[in-house]
Amino acid sequence: MTRLNDGPQLVDWDTAVAVAGRLVRPGPAVTQQEARAAVADLRQGAADAEGHVRSFTHLTASSGSAPVIVVDRPGWVQANANAFAVVLEPLAQLIAERREPGKAPMGGISTRVAGAQVGALLAYLSGRVLGQFDPFHDDAGRLGRLMLVAPNIVAIERELSVDPADFRMWVCLHEETHRVQFTAVEWLREHLRGQIHAFVAETEVDPEALATRLREAVGAVVSSLRGNTDASLVELVQTPKQREILDHLTGLMSLLEGHAEFVMDGVGPEVVPSVADIRRKFTRRRAGTGPIDQAVRRLLGLELKMKQYRDGSAFVRAVVDKVGVDGLNQVWSSPDALPAQAEISDPKAWMSRVLSTCV
Repeated sequence: MTRLNDGPQLVDWDTAVAVAGRLVRPGPAVTQQEARAAVADLRQGAADAEGHVRSFTHLTASSGSAPVIVVDRPGWVQANANAFAVVLEPLAQLIAERREPGKAPMGGISTRVAGAQVGALLAYLSGRVLGQFDPFHDDAGRLGRLMLVAPNIVAIERELSVDPADFRMWVCLHEETHRVQFTAVEWLREHLRGQIHAFVAETEVDPEALATRLREAVGAVVSSLRGNTDASLVELVQTPKQREILDHLTGLMSLLEGHAEFVMDGVGPEVVPSVADIRRKFTRRRAGTGPIDQAVRRLLGLELKMKQYRDGSAFVRAVVDKVGVDGLNQVWSSPDALPAQAEISDPKAWMSRVLSTCV
């Protein structure tokens, strides 16, 4: 097991990985031949998708600049524990610097308890993620990596009764778009990192103040479980300044996800013969979860992810319809050109501000 607990930590990441390993549900039953075929298809699909995405988006990215790996559920857990440890390191360092000598971080909350809680969360998510681009992974200067979770992709293609080869390529188109975004837009990775660090820097580190904020969140959690609010756990404990930063991050993530949705549906008809059937069934599946699952998704912010797909895709389509792909690509010209969250819902406002287009 990779050791992740060097330096100050809020979470015992080795405990998180161990707990997740015990809780992760097994993937679909497959023969060795089926497993090898799925891995080979996904690797080839990612390689083929790269050219399609670059041609469709007019974004220039160095080929193979970020590696592609095909993982199982425990592999996804380990990779995300590594990523979370890196992302949360500034917060752990901040709390270590500001807490009183002799006091444990977070008012005495055990890092092992936190590790167990995070492990349970990772186990839950490990069965739901089809693919993911990690922009902060650094492998000897090769920044970022694309992960495709083979058992989840196989499980969904079986559940939906869709053509396996088509579905695998469809997923690859979406995830490859993220790889092209981060490798073609040189400033994007560091901008995202900077926003995350700014969010962390505004974290309330006083144990009593944080405890008060958490107590206030309890009522909101109950309300969320009853369906009376769409707030996630992250939103419930953030400070006013963090809400401003999150507004910017939400606009950015909506753009990234909506752009990927636009690409997968735009390229799809050329390379995925059954794309219409896949999109129809996949969209119906997204909306068909039960009340308990919906409540968990709200609390974990997964419903926000679905909203980002929808709103971001509508933004991208509206801009492309008006000014074409090259006009849309002005969004990648600088951080100032990124749409604010409000502009995601008002593409005309973004075009007026960035493109000086009177519409």
